Amino acid sequence: MDTVENPALVVAWLGFFLALIFGYVANKTSFCTMGAVSDVVNMSDWGRMRAWLLGIGLAILGTNLLVYYNYMDVGQTYYTRGTIHWFAALVGGITFGVGMTLAGGCGQRTLVRLGGGNLKSVVVFLFLGYTALVTMNGILRIFVDGVLRADIFTIHVDGLQTLPSLLGMADKTSQLGVAIVLALLILAFVFANKEFRHSRDNILAGLVVGLVVAGGWYVTGYLGFGEDPETMELTYLGTDSRLAESMTFVGPLAYVMDLWAYWRDKRITFGVASVFGVVLGSFIYSVYSRSFRWEYFNSPQDMFRHIIGAVLMGFGGITAMGCTIGQAVTGVSTLALSSFIVFFGIVAGSAITMKVQYYLMMRDA
Repeated sequence: MDTVENPALVVAWLGFFLALIFGYVANKTSFCTMGAVSDVVNMSDWGRMRAWLLGIGLAILGTNLLVYYNYMDVGQTYYTRGTIHWFAALVGGITFGVGMTLAGGCGQRTLVRLGGGNLKSVVVFLFLGYTALVTMNGILRIFVDGVLRADIFTIHVDGLQTLPSLLGMADKTSQLGVAIVLALLILAFVFANKEFRHSRDNILAGLVVGLVVAGGWYVTGYLGFGEDPETMELTYLGTDSRLAESMTFVGPLAYVMDLWAYWRDKRITFGVASVFGVVLGSFIYSVYSRSFRWEYFNSPQDMFRHIIGAVLMGFGGITAMGCTIGQAVTGVSTLALSSFIVFFGIVAGSAITMKVQYYLMMRDA
């Protein structure tokens, strides 16, 4: 990237195109992580859950191949640092899971639905993004840092918090070995189901999710690594964290709000560009397939439920440092312990909320 005049802009554009593919395919295949949990809980249908797991397995394999061949430094991400805020990860994950169920979908699904003409998603987008910004830099940050990330709920480890490092296998060969074993176990479970093997949409969704996440790591972790034209120091250009990043859809919504409010002082980054890429990709598919249609709330209660869900997602996603894609796929691909905690927290929070909703519905009936 040394020969590129503006490498940060190139990183942002590549993030946009990766997200555009993501949005197009997510709309085409009805990929939805909240829907995946709902299918399992309510219908014992594991199709979309297997698609999610396929994406996770491929992301793990692709990411760690990049690490092995020196296209990415796994230590240069905010997922893998040696401070494990396990309580914040768990609480944030559960909160996000509850929120995405109330709001009818997670961050990425909100963007996909927005591209398809769903005006509910406009409301969710705004409340999720603003709450995320307030949690990241505002008054809610005091509670998160002072309580959920207090020392009593924090574990400090020597080195990285990746599973291989915690097991005393910090070298690249061991890292790749652990990744291959875990990825193969996931893929074996995914493809053990005959019905899934014949589901082209679910397979396509999983393939694209996994490859886009690995592609994001390559773009920011390799192509984006270079000399800062202002400080002349080696850093990761075009990302909000100044570290390697890949797909995630809560923090970038906060940065979008920040960008809109302070346009002159901000810049388009990989994460911000990916937000608009998903929306446009979904919009292109909805127009092409003639499935674009305007949708809105069917009652004040429906709107209130979506607002509460959006607020919980914004708070939970920043507290957990990621979402169903940002932690459950992107974070897990680095084999970071916190990411696994967040993943299980999200699934648990969503599943419990669905059970409560079903109980209340049956009681009222």
